[in-house]
Amino acid sequence: MWRAPELVIFDCDGVLVDSEAISNRVLAEMLSAEGLPTTLVQSRRAYQGMLLADIRSRAEEKLGHALPEDWLIRYERERDAAFCRELAPVTGAIETVQRVTAAGLGVCVASQGKLSKIALSLSLTGLDRLFPQTARFSAYSVANGKPAPDVFLHAAASMGIAPARCVVVEDTPSGVTAAVSAQMRAVGYAADSDEQALRDAGAAEILHSLDQLPRLLDLG
Repeated sequence: MWRAPELVIFDCDGVLVDSEAISNRVLAEMLSAEGLPTTLVQSRRAYQGMLLADIRSRAEEKLGHALPEDWLIRYERERDAAFCRELAPVTGAIETVQRVTAAGLGVCVASQGKLSKIALSLSLTGLDRLFPQTARFSAYSVANGKPAPDVFLHAAASMGIAPARCVVVEDTPSGVTAAVSAQMRAVGYAADSDEQALRDAGAAEILHSLDQLPRLLDLG
């Protein structure tokens, strides 16, 4: 039986902002240009939810040689430019966060991405007003990224909430695994993800739209 939540921790990419297709399209295009033919589907399957350094390492293994030294810098620049043209909030994200906070629960973001990427994504989608800088947490600020629990434990400690009182909303198996490892209630967001993979990773419940979250948490 889960204890009443006090804090909802949202992943950013794919949960609050509709960024995964954009990021992975740019990634696929840039890997293809380096001689590693990659489709959007292949990019999402192979690299989604990974730290940038790990993406580079995996791509270099497939290529059999190193990518150019400035490749990650160019990728981030191209991805951010695409965000500025195309990024939108996930349907229902703003309203759902507002309903959660109106019910008296805390909210924060805990992402595999850098703090600068979180800031850009939130500002472009109007979510920045709901998540002040003190409620934004990055895997780059802890020892290990997801699927390790570090970023979620860091977020909970910074927000002053015990892990058992936290709910994590995640769209990737690695994120769900991290939440479970942190002994937090993991909710899988499966609108654009593999529901069974989220369940297999340990998601306690599954959402297909964010507006289901308040009811799931019994917020009225």
